[in-house]
Amino acid sequence: MSDPVHVIGAGGRSGAALVRALAAQGVPVQPVVRDLGRWHAAGIPPAAVIAPPRMADLQDEQAMRAALRDATRIVSTAHARHTAALLAAAPPAARLVLLGSTRRFTRWPDAHGDGVRRGEAALLGSGRAGVMLHPTMIYGATGENNVRRLAALLRRVPVVPLPGGGRALVQPVHQDDVTRAILAALAIDWDGPHAIVIAGPVPLAYADFVRAVARAAGLGRPRIVPLPAAPLMALAPLTALLPGLPRVTPAEIRRLTEDKAFDIGPMSATLGVTPVPLQAGLDLTFRRRGVF
Repeated sequence: MSDPVHVIGAGGRSGAALVRALAAQGVPVQPVVRDLGRWHAAGIPPAAVIAPPRMADLQDEQAMRAALRDATRIVSTAHARHTAALLAAAPPAARLVLLGSTRRFTRWPDAHGDGVRRGEAALLGSGRAGVMLHPTMIYGATGENNVRRLAALLRRVPVVPLPGGGRALVQPVHQDDVTRAILAALAIDWDGPHAIVIAGPVPLAYADFVRAVARAAGLGRPRIVPLPAAPLMALAPLTALLPGLPRVTPAEIRRLTEDKAFDIGPMSATLGVTPVPLQAGLDLTFRRRGVF
């Protein structure tokens, strides 16, 4: 039996999906979690290959060092801003697979993106064997709030105001493809540190993404209304006051004005992962949920 894969953030969306996939393949897993309640809430069925979770927080180097004491392969689905702390706690010879985010490419002031950039720099400067995978918008995971929030909005508001009419590009990636990419990365004997973007097969306009979500959710075709970004950002806080509507932040509106389109050549060539088309991924997402 191979050494266990230590999964940091095993109770989160991507972490839980990975634990299920590893267990299904008979690969031993050592979950590392900050919150036992969240781990139990993930509803992962007991399996002989899943060890009892170890409690540790990436801000507690001593606890994390103890949790990773015997690790040879580590996956971290925690925020990439913790990379330097993880590097300090992980055994020097352990191979690393870390989740970042394409938010690292945003041109806007963004604390999330800044943290990812710092994390990537820490890994690339460490000389350690491993990779940081930068996913685009992830959809299809249990409890994800991208497609779910959008579908909830479309059920109540058939008219969707979007900056610039939703012409900016997005390239969402299904959770199953994120999991497949992590599994592929675990199988690679990395020579030093690397970074790879993982995304859906092709970019599309955000307006077309909205229509695709509505179609997959069994809803009518929404009407897209072009509006300038500034008034939409000013009105965004009001969504927190309106019952039945998901909350939208001004920063989310602003990010809808920049293209998020990426080359998936390295993803396919290095990881051997071909992502599912958006419509197929959305159909799978709504079938799994049994909603709409």
